[in-house]
Amino acid sequence: MKKPDEKENIKLTKTVVDALPLPRQGQVFVWDSEIKGFGVRLNPTGISYIAQSRVNGQSRRVTIGKHGPFAPDKARKRALELLRDMANGIDPTLEKRRKKIQRVTLEDVVKAYISDRDLKANSIRDINKHLDSSFQEWKEQPITKITRDTVLDRFRELSEKSKAQANQGFRILRGLINYAQATYRPGGRPIIIENPVKVLSDAQLWHVIQPRARKIPSDKVGMAWNVLQSIKDTPSVERPGHSMVDAVRFCLLTGARWGEVTGLTWDRVDLEDETWFLPDPKNHQPVTLPLSSHALEMLKNRPRMEGNNYVFSSNKSKSGRIGPGRFVTNQVSTALGIEISPHDLRRTFRAIAADCGIELWKTKLLMNHKLSGDVTLGSYTEKSDLRYLKSEAQRIGDWILRQARIAADDKVVDMERARAGKHG
Repeated sequence: MKKPDEKENIKLTKTVVDALPLPRQGQVFVWDSEIKGFGVRLNPTGISYIAQSRVNGQSRRVTIGKHGPFAPDKARKRALELLRDMANGIDPTLEKRRKKIQRVTLEDVVKAYISDRDLKANSIRDINKHLDSSFQEWKEQPITKITRDTVLDRFRELSEKSKAQANQGFRILRGLINYAQATYRPGGRPIIIENPVKVLSDAQLWHVIQPRARKIPSDKVGMAWNVLQSIKDTPSVERPGHSMVDAVRFCLLTGARWGEVTGLTWDRVDLEDETWFLPDPKNHQPVTLPLSSHALEMLKNRPRMEGNNYVFSSNKSKSGRIGPGRFVTNQVSTALGIEISPHDLRRTFRAIAADCGIELWKTKLLMNHKLSGDVTLGSYTEKSDLRYLKSEAQRIGDWILRQARIAADDKVVDMERARAGKHG
């Protein structure tokens, strides 16, 4: 007995299908009298050809296409292919999904990964940077096209330019492919069986990068501080340059990371309490940090831009925050005769703290490093509110300013000697 939504079997020809009346609501099925499982589905908006059978004990109904674009003969031929596949245990629905997933590009994976993860802005920036540079040629290609051989070739190419960048790029790629393996699994089987980046481990090709040890020498810190002031005093230097100078100074006074400083907003600064707050630092440990009198004075003198909450603001960037700081550190480098970058300021702070006789664990806390080595110390020391290290922060600031005065006095002496020699 046929179901209420089914009509008697009839050979489906164009004339027959054209004459079928559309239901006012719901759907009606009409099956072909010659090919079991081939039929049409009628609903108020039109007619579609379908193929229906069982695959591994489960019923599957596949839409072939709409009547009109699909003629009965063409639909019948496609139905025979689908029914044959289903008879052989091939699920067309799963195969369609599998083929679609096989076309997923590296760019698609990146978008999904970023959307699916709670990532920091720096991490997102690094991923997109490598997508557009290191892996630009792979960006719009299916991720399944990335092989061990292509990984080897591209890793060697990147390594010629920068070993560190090659490492970083392919560690990011490894994570993206791991994500794709876990996410894209039609029928429970991953589209990528083995991560091709594994070849770098198998062949022991990862570069060993020696940690950078560059910093401003202790005997040149005062000179660097004075150079920063001279940049700020230069009439041609515009306001974003002033922000960069103050940001560099703030790094020297606090030991903070450049990104932490440039991302600092006024709502995280308490001038009355003489503290500043990092809600999501690199070690994922929110912390309240003390401000020395020197850092506090600088912040009090910082101009505030309407509609811009960044402490070290810029009116020339879309984000409203200053950039990498090279404009300033390049001038400092020239004056000192050594190359200095914003990343070197953190190591300089650590060296200054050592010159001040500050215990290493206190320095690490001020820099928001994780404590290691002394388990007891790491367990029982307050790490989220460091106002008790105010005196240590002050000692560091005092040391820097003292070195600046010494450097300024030495410069005056040198100038006087030069004049005396000239007129002697």
